[in-house]
Amino acid sequence: MARDTYNHGMGRHKFGIAAALLALLLLAWMWPEGETPPSGTLTATEPTGTEAPASSAAEEAPATEEAPEAPETSGGAGTTPAGSPSAEAPASTSPPPAAEPASNAYDGPLGTRNHTGDDSVALTFDDGPSPEWTPKVLDMLRERGIKAVFCVIGAYAEAYPELVADIAREGHTLCNHSWYHEFDLGTWSEEEIRANLQRTNDAILKAAPGADVAYFRHPGGQWTDKAIGVAADLGMESLHWAVDPSDWDDKTTERQIREHVLDRTGPGAIVLLHDGASNQQDMCGALTSILDEFEDRGYAYSAL
Repeated sequence: MARDTYNHGMGRHKFGIAAALLALLLLAWMWPEGETPPSGTLTATEPTGTEAPASSAAEEAPATEEAPEAPETSGGAGTTPAGSPSAEAPASTSPPPAAEPASNAYDGPLGTRNHTGDDSVALTFDDGPSPEWTPKVLDMLRERGIKAVFCVIGAYAEAYPELVADIAREGHTLCNHSWYHEFDLGTWSEEEIRANLQRTNDAILKAAPGADVAYFRHPGGQWTDKAIGVAADLGMESLHWAVDPSDWDDKTTERQIREHVLDRTGPGAIVLLHDGASNQQDMCGALTSILDEFEDRGYAYSAL
């Protein structure tokens, strides 16, 4: 009797093992090939630790500045970029660069000035005046009590003297940016360079009598010792920059301008912007948030 009970129990045990093996074989056959059970592992759409995050840094824009268009008496209308600036993500709030020592104020090409020499920041605006955009920039600066430097083109100063007068009347500094943005000006003879710069100064002073034109900025930053020397003979210091977001280029977006300036500007920096060129829509859009961030950082401004 005991043997019969034992054989009966062993039979049930063997049957249970067989059933379990059959169930495992069926599960293996039914599960899709290559797939693992969802037990807290990453899915195909989740990034892994080796996947690089998307970059939020601005792309570098081309470094070669375009020559300006001839002045129009009716004022050129700005073109609206294809992408809407308002739809762009806000700029990153990375820590500002450290202050540049005052001794490094003349670290620009050939010893030109590229820093203020103290903790203040200088905003400089090139290639104007523009009848459409210079008044907008002046309004933005006036609202915040900021004084800046305007590097004006002589032909434009002659065409729009009232704008040069407005710049001077509001306490901004005027800078000579050549007669018509001649990139190769520094390769000319000393007599030709002097005539170009003097003609530009004459147009500026006719529009704003008594103004002090203390600075010269070479078009495109293509400095030569000859141009620097002639400018010095005429009583002008050669002014370069520390931060250049290529805002003149219509391929540079508002976001790129904003992030470039905020990422690279620290106390003492001279920032290059443009109130005349071909991309003022994006520059003006970026300028508001740039000034907001600079205010948060506690920057003071210098008109040099």
